[in-house]
Amino acid sequence: MPDYAIREDDLTGPEIAGLLTLHLQEMHAWSPPCSVHAMPIERLRAADVTFYSAWDGDRLAACGAIKQLDPGNGELKSMRAHPDYRGKGAGRAILDHLLAAARARGYARVSLETGSTEPFKPARDLYAANGFADCGPFADYQPDPFSHFMTRPL
Repeated sequence: MPDYAIREDDLTGPEIAGLLTLHLQEMHAWSPPCSVHAMPIERLRAADVTFYSAWDGDRLAACGAIKQLDPGNGELKSMRAHPDYRGKGAGRAILDHLLAAARARGYARVSLETGSTEPFKPARDLYAANGFADCGPFADYQPDPFSHFMTRPL
């Protein structure tokens, strides 16, 4: 398994733009538009979001972000492994990094929204294996049959 270099990312590189474009395209292919909660690149640059990328040498392996909901709680956003790195620990590396960042910020809890359909099962399994449990909608989310909500204390 590669040793990923994870760094805060300013979202200006073409590799990140390409992976986030793929991410949004797949979200729209797998869920109706009103149920897609993935953030566009412009929103990921906002002050309440910190975005990270994981690299295998000069190859982008994965990305993910943490959004501050309030001083004690965060939300994971835009977790995505590059297709070439699925099943190779890149998603887990980003998840571990985001959880460490949340702890460093003093968050008591992190939550996330992911899809409820079959294409999202690997993501749900990763989160469950890392201490996340199902929960109801949080923050501004509403109940949605295409959304699956999870949370974990830190």
